[in-house]
Amino acid sequence: MKKAILAKKIGMTQVFADNGELVPVTVLEAGPCVVVQKKTIENDGYCAIQVGFLDARQNVRGNYYVNKPEKGHFDKAGVTPKKFIREFPLADADSFEVGQEIKADVFAPGDKVDVSGISKGKGFQGAIKRHGQSRGPMSHGSKYHRGLGSLSAGTTPGRVKKGKKMPGHMGNKRITVQNLTIVRADAEKNLILVKGAVPGPRGVLLTIKNTVKFDN
Repeated sequence: MKKAILAKKIGMTQVFADNGELVPVTVLEAGPCVVVQKKTIENDGYCAIQVGFLDARQNVRGNYYVNKPEKGHFDKAGVTPKKFIREFPLADADSFEVGQEIKADVFAPGDKVDVSGISKGKGFQGAIKRHGQSRGPMSHGSKYHRGLGSLSAGTTPGRVKKGKKMPGHMGNKRITVQNLTIVRADAEKNLILVKGAVPGPRGVLLTIKNTVKFDN
């Protein structure tokens, strides 16, 4: 059975395992997510569920910050308007019902998961920081320190080839960290502890799914 849930990154800490080992973990606020819509082969050509996470913001009058089509979509499902909506293509989508909650206990300690999110943006960076290239001599008279160096051959091909590692915008991309281990899952507090680090800063939206690969 394929499992998935939306989560928000809270931060990192460390916990002790049963054998006394100190384990670095990332604390995630996972769910509760609510099923907003079911996609079926008859109507949509594929099986999937659409889930919402975190209630949408309200104004002083108590109205949610959603437009009319979104409000109608949530009213049809009978759920509170949500801030985030994502779709999970699941083979067993028929087993879910609209309005059903997906909580942190969908995963158990020891499960292997893939965590996806938007990485931290670092702005415009040079090739040394962005790609780990080496610098030139720093001694007096070198005239070459942190420059990019040779870009391509001369007359042939006479141009910079595509894919050349150069300075540019760094970070702020969708990153997936694979094969992470669930250390703890608390459905009452809506918390999941994942061993190791996950992409993005605090508060970033993350997607947690069953891993697509396993340790040999």
